Amino acid sequence: MKSYSELTRNELLNLKAELDRQFEEIKAQGLSLDMSRGKPARAQLDLSMGMMDVLHGDADLSCETGVDCRNYGVIDGIPEAKRLLGAMSEVEPENIIIYGNSSLNVMFDSIARSMTHGVMGYTPWCKLDKVKFLCPVPGYDRHFKITEFFGIEMINVPMTPEGPDMDMVEELVQSDEAIKGIWCVPKYSNPQGYTYSQETCERFARLKPAAPDFRIYWDNAYSIHHLYDYHQDYLHEILEECREVGNPDIVYKFTSTSKVSFPGSGIAAVAASQANLDDFRKYMRIQTIGHDKLNQLRHVRFFKDLDGLHEHMRKHAAIIRPKFEMVENTLDKELTGLGIGEWTKPFGGYFISFDSMDGCAKRIVGLAKEAGVVMTHAGATFPYGKDPRDRNIRIAPTFPTLDELEKAVNVFVVCVKKASVEKLLRKKDA
Repeated sequence: MKSYSELTRNELLNLKAELDRQFEEIKAQGLSLDMSRGKPARAQLDLSMGMMDVLHGDADLSCETGVDCRNYGVIDGIPEAKRLLGAMSEVEPENIIIYGNSSLNVMFDSIARSMTHGVMGYTPWCKLDKVKFLCPVPGYDRHFKITEFFGIEMINVPMTPEGPDMDMVEELVQSDEAIKGIWCVPKYSNPQGYTYSQETCERFARLKPAAPDFRIYWDNAYSIHHLYDYHQDYLHEILEECREVGNPDIVYKFTSTSKVSFPGSGIAAVAASQANLDDFRKYMRIQTIGHDKLNQLRHVRFFKDLDGLHEHMRKHAAIIRPKFEMVENTLDKELTGLGIGEWTKPFGGYFISFDSMDGCAKRIVGLAKEAGVVMTHAGATFPYGKDPRDRNIRIAPTFPTLDELEKAVNVFVVCVKKASVEKLLRKKDA
């Protein structure tokens, strides 16, 4: 079929009538499907159930240094957990701190501490006239919610398949001392599934910010979340690059096992320079006497090492890969050549990014909800929930079963077509 924009008004009207009929038939099915968040499916959670058995009533619950993991102490993580998540983060154990179950919580704490007490002795952000953050878009909505919560002004930076527009990043960071940070999901990014190129990573490491307390919030959430063995994206290691160019303090590198073991009961970590980690420990000594060491211990005893993590993630991939392929194949079959949408085909991560015709995303998501399919609201991938072109939609294939997902994607396709035809008819009528 030819592109929708080439159709005559009568052809569009006939197409609209057919799509309206299909839409009403879908509504009559009474569907209730959820593609709103990037959550692991039950089958993925089942992969980690053996972790519940590695610690039992008569087990030795001491870490390798002899510390009883049931008790207080060891605020920055037991040694074996630092080795495990250090290997996952591609850093030495001495360059990492282990936290509780959520890296998002660590990021929130880091922003809060910067607001109230500053970064490494610099002026607390709350005492400044203006604080700004760079936000690659489309991006991760929960990142943007943190900076919005603290009243930090957010500046959109366009994403490319190589990473953020680094010409823009360099110009802004080097010219405005009110810019204190940038959010990054550098590998299998949320939502496009892009991985930053080596050149992008090197340019990040060489940034010369006007603000001495500027930090890159490097959220490496999907570092081992590959869909394929034969094709895996490579991400240049940022901390070592920063150290080599004499810029060691510019980056905080976050990670967690949230989508490796149990999202509600994983372990999180931050890797950084010694100066940054010392700064973190100052507030940690006040905030806690120690995170959940039993949880750290059971992760280590279950996964054992980096090879164990990789083998576990192959099992995850076997579950979610067919879901990604089914979504991509359906979009290819139903929408290719129509000129009404573009979508990414990632090799890892948790999302597919879909760009509709300008001005159609809200309508598509609204139609899907009316038809019984809940999706992340249009605009969520932009600061303040405002997509200036109203076109980006995040597709989250992991949580539904394959059968449910197939139904949901077919509904989505009809909604894309219907919203696009409506938009083109309005243009012709105008």
